[in-house]
Amino acid sequence: METLVALLPMILIFVVFYFLLIRPQTKRQKEVQSMQNALERGDSVVTIGGLHGVVHQIEDTHVVLKCDQSLLRFNRSAVAEVVKKANASFEE
Repeated sequence: METLVALLPMILIFVVFYFLLIRPQTKRQKEVQSMQNALERGDSVVTIGGLHGVVHQIEDTHVVLKCDQSLLRFNRSAVAEVVKKANASFEE
């Protein structure tokens, strides 16, 4: 019984860390992963570097963004957020 009482603070600290740090981080990672997998042609996105562009082409692990008159190729993981979802009729 004394051993359990001695380990109780460590167990309590682990539980607090799990609910305050680990769980929200894994939830956020799952949300970002699903957002990156749901990318569609015509979506306005922002990369982790701050580049704003429109998804021109989607490949397995890469996405091609159109910025002004340039086409730039990025890893899907470089997309930080979708600013605006694509309309049904995307014009080039």
